[in-house]
Amino acid sequence: MSAVPNFPAGRAACLAALLAIVAATAHAGLPLSDGERLTYRVSWAIVPGAGEIRIQARQEPAKENPPRLLVTTTTSTRRLARLLLPFEAESRCLFDLTSGRLVSLEESSQQRDKASRHRVDFDYDQRIASHARTLPRESNRQIAIPPGDPTDLIMGLLQTRTWDLQPGQQRDALVLFDADFYELTLHALRFESVRTGLGEFRALVLEPRMERTEPKGMFKRGSTVRVWIAQDAHRLPVKFEVEFKIGTGTATLEAYEAPPPAASHAPDSRP
Repeated sequence: MSAVPNFPAGRAACLAALLAIVAATAHAGLPLSDGERLTYRVSWAIVPGAGEIRIQARQEPAKENPPRLLVTTTTSTRRLARLLLPFEAESRCLFDLTSGRLVSLEESSQQRDKASRHRVDFDYDQRIASHARTLPRESNRQIAIPPGDPTDLIMGLLQTRTWDLQPGQQRDALVLFDADFYELTLHALRFESVRTGLGEFRALVLEPRMERTEPKGMFKRGSTVRVWIAQDAHRLPVKFEVEFKIGTGTATLEAYEAPPPAASHAPDSRP
């Protein structure tokens, strides 16, 4: 295992960022249906199988009023990458099934001896997001919600499957990173053929950019995010890509479980 000490610290940090990322202005349909499950294999630069992302959705018990959908995303490093950079993260997005809005967002992560945990609750009447960090503990924050309905990045990218964009078109999205809102514009670039473990797909390439406000965070540092949306009945995001200055991380869909027919908004199996 001589490669372990030589693994660049900057690349390790970017791998963690990719796994944390690959955790809309108007309600256009929920990003997932009750019972849907997606699994992505993450590769980083020359490290194949560096991590895994699992996303699943389930409706909360019927006693909830209004009914709610919980979408859980877990990310972790695997194999050699786990020796180089042990990393685990989980996000829990709770959606109101009546309005389609995000009700609350909980995120936690563990990277070596560094742990983080926070929760955000959304008040759309007051247009306020209440941010509470419990690890490390900080004072609660009240954050004004910009115009639009917020989501986290993965849910925002998943939600694009409900849109009907064509190359050359664009649409705005409001994304929350930790305690910061990012007003993004998603550009539909072109159609491409993408091969995954599930087969070959004709996919629309989307690229979120920070154009309406001053770029910050990863966008200020020149990073690029792209997502490939399959143009079939399910319109699944079959591939995510995050391009950093020192390398590119890629998440490719390797397993998919469709929702039961009663919960599905699309046919329950691929042709």
